Amino acid sequence: MILKVGQSLASTTDATALIVVRAPQGEIALTCGGAEMVAGRAGLGDGSGIDPERRSGTLLGKRYVDEETGLEVLCTKGGDGSLAIDDRSLQVKEAKPLPSSD
Repeated sequence: MILKVGQSLASTTDATALIVVRAPQGEIALTCGGAEMVAGRAGLGDGSGIDPERRSGTLLGKRYVDEETGLEVLCTKGGDGSLAIDDRSLQVKEAKPLPSSD
């Protein structure tokens, strides 16, 4: 799938929904719970089809990144499946520390 900034993605295994914040160059296979994500605003599954090894979950409001491809997505609806590209789990993006006001 070729992703574009602002595109909505939905899981086919649970309720997870995402928005693409930073799109990679070229085609990638973004999965949630072991199944490829599709264009859409709402997750399509009930959680029963999630691969047990891909059940660490996604959290509402968190950004997930893949440094290798440059992908960054924002979770708009959390779920039980975990996000991955080519069997590499996406990582939660850490907040940047604010400068001190001393």
